[in-house]
Amino acid sequence: MEAKAQARYVRVTPQKARRVINEIRGMRVPAAVDLLTFAPQAVATDIKKILESAMANARYAAEQANERFDETEFVVKATYVDEGPTMKRIQPRAQGRANRILKRTSHITVIVGDEKKGA
Repeated sequence: MEAKAQARYVRVTPQKARRVINEIRGMRVPAAVDLLTFAPQAVATDIKKILESAMANARYAAEQANERFDETEFVVKATYVDEGPTMKRIQPRAQGRANRILKRTSHITVIVGDEKKGA
């Protein structure tokens, strides 16, 4: 069984989010949650929420299908970060000039799956 969770328009650059996402890809879910809990990056809390949401979606799907649910058997099957819209801002500079500030956003997707059924 697979379950998916997605967060859109997260205010973090995709490059920074990919650093954390690449660490949890392929891990068992409890180990990934532990890693995200103690990761120093700020985006780790957002990714942890998405991972827990994907597990809640898997739990709900298992209840609907009357299947057994064991969180320790689930693995982070796929994770990816897509670039969202960029907010463009202006920073005033000397002599009437202006610099462009790009405030980037991300769409973060986490897919978890049952290890034995997905093999």
